[in-house]
Amino acid sequence: MAKYIAAIDQGTTSTRFMIFDHDGNGIAVDQKEHQQIYPKPGWVEHDPLEIWGRTQDVMAGALTKGGIDPKDITAIGVTNQRETTVVWDKQTGKPVNNAIVWQDTRTDQICNELEKQGGQDRFRKKTGLPLATYFSGPKLKWMLDNLSGLRERAEAGELLFGNIDTWIIWNLTAGIHVTDVTNASRTMLMDLNTLEWDDQILNLLDIPKCILPKICSSSEIYGAARGVLEGIPVCGDLGDQQAALFGQACYKKGEAKNTYGTGCFMLLNTGDKPVTSKSGLLTTLGYKIGTQDAIYALEGSSAITGALVQWLRDNLGLIEKSADIEGLARSVDDNGGIYFVPAFSGLFAPYWKSNARGAIVGMTRYINKGHIARAALEATAYQTREVLDAMEKDGNVKLTALKVDGGMVFNELLMQFQADILDVPVIRPKVAETTALGAAYAAGLAVGFWKDLDELRAHWSRDKEWRPSMDAVMREKLYSQWKKAVTRTFDWLE
Repeated sequence: MAKYIAAIDQGTTSTRFMIFDHDGNGIAVDQKEHQQIYPKPGWVEHDPLEIWGRTQDVMAGALTKGGIDPKDITAIGVTNQRETTVVWDKQTGKPVNNAIVWQDTRTDQICNELEKQGGQDRFRKKTGLPLATYFSGPKLKWMLDNLSGLRERAEAGELLFGNIDTWIIWNLTAGIHVTDVTNASRTMLMDLNTLEWDDQILNLLDIPKCILPKICSSSEIYGAARGVLEGIPVCGDLGDQQAALFGQACYKKGEAKNTYGTGCFMLLNTGDKPVTSKSGLLTTLGYKIGTQDAIYALEGSSAITGALVQWLRDNLGLIEKSADIEGLARSVDDNGGIYFVPAFSGLFAPYWKSNARGAIVGMTRYINKGHIARAALEATAYQTREVLDAMEKDGNVKLTALKVDGGMVFNELLMQFQADILDVPVIRPKVAETTALGAAYAAGLAVGFWKDLDELRAHWSRDKEWRPSMDAVMREKLYSQWKKAVTRTFDWLE
């Protein structure tokens, strides 16, 4: 029997390939960043060919670093930045345009027009999503409406659409055009109950059905890999946040996780029935294993968290590398009275205001770069608190602890402040990169490498826990000031 399961983790800023053993331990990893392209204010793009090139590089790199024979890999899972939209030529495999990234806000006019005819929630009952620039459906419509000749080519069956998972799997398998329920649920084109593309919404957006991938479960054999992993089954597919939910072993209704990456994403398992949010959260698919019932989740997303640290590094030159943020933030005792609301792409949950823009409020001559660094970290914790408040209200649950993962969970200052502002323990697992692990788990289940969810649950173990230590009066004072700061970003764009 082969020894390992592998996962492609294609994220917003980088691509990594991770190889796991039967106990869920990471054996080898390789990772490469790709270019962020900003053609206009509010526009964010990636080069799909660069991403596929990076994917091939890191697959070969991890195998070499780990000294692993490809024959020792049993299966491959894929996880991806969601909502990022790619359209390519079916024959040549060449993208028609750069990918439009989930953070991109160019579809605001499309969303505003749709909203006029039925309100922001006109598709929420079917899709679980409000009308927002975040999702793939409006991005695809924008391409078809604005790129010369594209609609005609799409209607003629010459083009294919997908989120990044579909693009990776199509290239990896030499032409299999599929997605899974979690990724399909982020397009605003899939009915949550039937798990099929919705003809009515497709007609409204004027999107030809022939361009769309086949919707599959998150754990089944889609096809065999070509190239360096020739013949190995590709059989796991989950959007990155759902993959983290799965990797964190949140298999019971009421279990939640928060991933700290480019953005911040909290998901709560709500069981086998979708729960409609009244508090600005998204109703989404959690996962679907083979022919088993689909599991749903409530999700709260904050667009800019880790990306704010990158912005301080790349745009302002405040730090040399992302890890330096903690030392700079520790150079001061508190935020000096400032709040940094990073609404660079508008506000996501629970506000859904595409016309908001970022602001630093409370500035005085006293403020130095340490305060700015600290306020930037605290912004992540405050945004998480807003999402948790909404989640507890919608899900009718009281969270007793929060499982966390992603790159920022090694920032001790942030994690302690997160526990303080939430007033619940924050728990980091031994394998913090649970996104790749979740995709590996889904692939492993499809080929019998792991037996069932109970076996996967047994692999989860805690690495560190932070307990709240902040005075309740201080907690609420800080949080109310944050809420006040958020209101200053509303309606910035006319």
